[in-house]
Amino acid sequence: MISIYSFLLETLTAINAAPSFTVIEAVLSASMQEMDVSVWRGDASGGGLEHFRVPAEESQTILDVVAWIQQYADPTLSYRYACRVGMCGSCAMMVNGVPRWTCRTHVKKVLKDNAITIEPLRNLPVIKDLAADMDPFFDKWVAAGGVHHPTKTRNEPIEILDPKTPERVETDTGIECINCSVCYAACDTVSSNVDFLGPAALQRAWTIYLDPKDADPNVILDAVSGKGGCHNCHSQGSCTLHCPNGLNPMKAIAGLKRATVASFFKGGR
Repeated sequence: MISIYSFLLETLTAINAAPSFTVIEAVLSASMQEMDVSVWRGDASGGGLEHFRVPAEESQTILDVVAWIQQYADPTLSYRYACRVGMCGSCAMMVNGVPRWTCRTHVKKVLKDNAITIEPLRNLPVIKDLAADMDPFFDKWVAAGGVHHPTKTRNEPIEILDPKTPERVETDTGIECINCSVCYAACDTVSSNVDFLGPAALQRAWTIYLDPKDADPNVILDAVSGKGGCHNCHSQGSCTLHCPNGLNPMKAIAGLKRATVASFFKGGR
């Protein structure tokens, strides 16, 4: 258990200040409360929770808590982050059992009994500590046919599309997915079916399928109608519930289900 008392003692010693109990007590009394933070430590072979005492601060995010532990308590703690402003999705972790962007999750919204548990994303292999291996997630994204197939070359005039059509509106919405894998971690079907492509990959497939600039939507239908495809989804809605960007992967998957069935009865696939 790492406490703020130990941190202050080390700091005062480092600056050659008298590490007296009176000085430390004065600082502590002027500071906010501490909270209990349990962090998963380990790697692919296994691990468990390690406990820390972290000072509570105003407007503090979960990523701030993780950074404090790495900076002041244990520099060997591994985790992933980049932008810190909800643009990249790199910092997603499990917080009290729920997948979240840690940079946009305020401590006060998730603190329970003055305690927080932080773990690596569910449904993904662990590299070390809070850093999950994203390879399976992106492999499925590619397998779902989420790559745009252009109809024109860069030398041709840019096609002007009506931005108000239902297809274009839904395509523009789907583009907002930043591949943070929160929906993937939230999905119980992914947990029970290793072949399932997952909500993010299928959301991307639906986005490309609706895009009138895509050359061959049938490629998408082939990719999502086979083993592990859209028909494996149980429509539980966890992906939609937890998406930080407010997207609706369950609706996208339902669209793919309709499109693949319609194509089948038309004799297409």
